[in-house]
Amino acid sequence: MIHKRPVLWITRKLSDKTEARAVRDYDTILEPEDMPASKERIIEMSFKVDAILPCHSEIFSREVVDQFGDRLKIIANHSVGVDHCDLEALAKRGIVVTNTPDVLSDATAEIAILLMLGAARRAVEGDTLVRTGQWNSWSPSFMVGHQVTGKRLGIVGMGRVGQVVAKRAAGFDMQIHYHNRRRLDPELERGAVYHETLDSLLKVADVLSLHCPATPQTNGLMSQRTLSLLPDNAILVNCARGALVDESALLEALDGAKLAAAGLDCFEIEPGGNRKFSNHQNIFMLPHIGSATFETRDAMGFRALDNLDAFFRQDEPGDRLV
Repeated sequence: MIHKRPVLWITRKLSDKTEARAVRDYDTILEPEDMPASKERIIEMSFKVDAILPCHSEIFSREVVDQFGDRLKIIANHSVGVDHCDLEALAKRGIVVTNTPDVLSDATAEIAILLMLGAARRAVEGDTLVRTGQWNSWSPSFMVGHQVTGKRLGIVGMGRVGQVVAKRAAGFDMQIHYHNRRRLDPELERGAVYHETLDSLLKVADVLSLHCPATPQTNGLMSQRTLSLLPDNAILVNCARGALVDESALLEALDGAKLAAAGLDCFEIEPGGNRKFSNHQNIFMLPHIGSATFETRDAMGFRALDNLDAFFRQDEPGDRLV
């Protein structure tokens, strides 16, 4: 039975404004330590709460979901990606799942542009030289990088984030090419060139930016074969999911001078990343902070709470997945 005032468990430390609103409107359980919840903790709380507001760090696998109690009714994710949720298993239990699209598109697109520029202009090397006091000379051949103005930007996944990246890159007079599951309407394309196949896109992408979800079909999307299709001295940008890139193949492409550089905000193993990348100053790295702005964190929290509010009003949550 759902209590008159639903019980909500928030698994991680969210923005102050989000937590204040949650406490105001729900019997809210906050975690004193900001750590990923274990599967045992998730199973335990499924018997005690009506709703869970988790992050991408909480894993709702079939093994976990099959041990849930009957009380839990909704998982309102504080994320766009839902690859941490077994949607089929949750649907069988009648548990609604929502996410937070739209609100993080601008912040994530900003990070994509930062990664592109940082990789192209050798930001890691330059910062290291100045920070360690090794900058003691200059010449016309010093720290020469790659210019992105006028280059061809290939976007894999022309969804909300991909479209914002295309708009921002247009400010650099970049030629926008994209591959998507389906072609966009002309008003959304904004003159971008559609490629029906990934291989066709790769062959023209001076800079390739990944913005598709991680699925069984896209895991390892950038492999030895697909990386080899890129033009020589291409730049790879990934602020989507680490699983999209075969990291061994990426290192091989960088070591073999097929790629000039890479800009990465996500990795196969998180947190931590790939320690082998640290030996490559042409890899510009960030610790998966694509949506990490004060404005976006408030917006994501409020979007998750909006979905909860709609559900408990017996309305259809706007961002319902199952």
